[in-house]
Amino acid sequence: MASDSGDGLATLKRCLSVLRDPRNDSEQFAALLLVTKAVRAGEVDAKTRRQIFDAIGFTFPTRLLISQQPPADCPPHTFRALGLTLLACFCTDPQLAGHSQILNKIPTFNDILLSPCDPDCTSMVDDVYQCLSAILATARGPRALVTKGTVSALCQAYLSGGHGSERALTLLVGLLAVAEAKCWHRDAPQLLAVLSKLSSDFLKAEDMTKFELCEVLPRFIPLSHPLTESSQGSECLCRLYKGLADVLGSKLSQSQRDPALKLAASLVQACGAEWIPAGRAGSKFLALLVNLACVEVRLTLEEPDPLEVEGKKEVVTACYVLMEMGIQECLREENPLLENVQKMQLMRIMEEAFGAVIFYLRQVKQEELQDPFIFASVRVLGAWMAEETSSLKQEICELLPFLVDYARMLFKEGSPAESPPQAELVSTEGSALPQDALRFLLPGFCHLTAEDKPRDILIAEGAPALLCEYFLQQWEVLTSEPTAPAPLTSTEMSLQTMCGIFLNLVVTAPDLVRRDKTFSSLMDVLLKFLPLLLPQKHHLVLAANVATLGLMMARILAGSAALQGTQRAKEFFGAAIGFLSQAHVAQADPSSDRLALAVSPAYASAWDDIAELWFLGMQAWAGCVPLLPWLPHTALGARWLQGMAQLLSQVTPASVDCELVTAFQAVLVELARASQQCRDVILSHQGTDWANLYGMAALEQCLAEQRGASSTSGGK
Repeated sequence: MASDSGDGLATLKRCLSVLRDPRNDSEQFAALLLVTKAVRAGEVDAKTRRQIFDAIGFTFPTRLLISQQPPADCPPHTFRALGLTLLACFCTDPQLAGHSQILNKIPTFNDILLSPCDPDCTSMVDDVYQCLSAILATARGPRALVTKGTVSALCQAYLSGGHGSERALTLLVGLLAVAEAKCWHRDAPQLLAVLSKLSSDFLKAEDMTKFELCEVLPRFIPLSHPLTESSQGSECLCRLYKGLADVLGSKLSQSQRDPALKLAASLVQACGAEWIPAGRAGSKFLALLVNLACVEVRLTLEEPDPLEVEGKKEVVTACYVLMEMGIQECLREENPLLENVQKMQLMRIMEEAFGAVIFYLRQVKQEELQDPFIFASVRVLGAWMAEETSSLKQEICELLPFLVDYARMLFKEGSPAESPPQAELVSTEGSALPQDALRFLLPGFCHLTAEDKPRDILIAEGAPALLCEYFLQQWEVLTSEPTAPAPLTSTEMSLQTMCGIFLNLVVTAPDLVRRDKTFSSLMDVLLKFLPLLLPQKHHLVLAANVATLGLMMARILAGSAALQGTQRAKEFFGAAIGFLSQAHVAQADPSSDRLALAVSPAYASAWDDIAELWFLGMQAWAGCVPLLPWLPHTALGARWLQGMAQLLSQVTPASVDCELVTAFQAVLVELARASQQCRDVILSHQGTDWANLYGMAALEQCLAEQRGASSTSGGK
């Protein structure tokens, strides 16, 4: 054996010598045949493969690929097959696999996959798959494969069922894992055709193939291409639902149930609950899905064995996705999939599962904090805390120090190297995702800061300072995003929620706001932000939050240097007037010939979200007037008094409800008390008349007192 090996190596070296300096084509061809025979037999190591490349280079294989004249008495594809074998040999070297000379051959590889495959051509197809697999593993490979049409070629190769079609599917799975969005953007019809076949096979299968397909299918369920928007995609979802209902309704082993749960989770991530049909069967399936997820979470986390948890992290993370859907569906009021009885049962079951999540997080050691599974656990708990505030309150309070510390650690570190396991269920485009735990905890923190005990814990753990830093960072992210109107981003949502948290603290812990320098820093930020934010009408809800929070804080921090008539303070209060004054307009009243007060068109779509903030803002602005002597001048400069007077004079009093009257009166009274010039403006606009008309007794009294005082002063 050793002698045979030595003889073969000596022969190979002689062949390489001939290839480096051939005397004629016949000699070169003979040497090449021997080399390719050795390559196909797997008799060469990496060093020898590199020597073959150094002897031949890319030029000769390229000539072989395009040659139309085979040797005498040889099949027509002989040269092409030799060229492919050499390229497949070269591709075992990662440096060569990513070389532009290899990448340029991708269209040729695609053509061979799409050509009819004779029995004596199978080695060519095998070599092509070897080349494509090697290219996929390089840095430049996935992009080149997508742009040069390999996705379509692989789809067709798989659907044809010819030689190597399973390798085509494997390559598609690999490509989708690193470039899902690009693949679907370019080749959606072909990928849908593959998904259609896979979902049909999944529905029909009665053996282990069903569970093997559970492992493959998640890669073909895209986040970037909504399946529900096409009839073919909807049919695929219907088959997947029926197949999963069949699987999960049967008695399963652990190894069978786990892939099914992961497939269900990938469908939820892509489509929410839209793939589950309405009606009794659908609601029963949804309840079963969430129930199974909760059981899996409890079994794994209630008595955590480190080795067992390690092996179950991926499926438990999939269960977290299903539990989040369960929360949303239990809260859905419009066209609910679940009946009320089912909702109550699932909430109890989920409460037990979240108890297990909390128990697990309390056992986490410092060295485990970078584990993406911890992030997944915190994220799903954040979803529960955002919606369910009454249950597990004591347990959540006990966990708050850990949650704040964990969120602070991730925030300070920026973006850890690993992406959370949720992302592993679907494509991540090959990049790590930032682990922003705070974003998922903010809604829960907003609820908790309204209650004494959790609020005290959050304050003690330094949450306000952390949130202030996070507010600044999120503002920078927002201002770097496109300024054109767009759907509400997570950044904007986070900023709004933080305003809600700070408002809770301003209302419930004013002493903290007074003494903690965090809030002075936050005040400076708000003074700067509002004038920049208000002109961008698509940020109206965020502007309402910032304006109201700033005004509420200004009442407490009125003595700070930043609010003593500085340019920035004047700009902020001017912008706040802009927000408050533009909320209402006079418009035609269909039921009479007079005008009626109405929410302005620019505010109408957002009014449900900002109405309470507007009323709070009016109240806070009024409260600032006695504390900041320069404010009346700002109001006069903005002609706010004239605008209010004109609006109230134009409209019928019946169109102005009591709450609005109170809001307007509060501002008017404070300005009238603080400034003679403001009183004069109100009086010059028949203020006494419309104050009487609207039942503004406090304003009437104020105007009468001040007029009386002026008369007395004049008499003296």
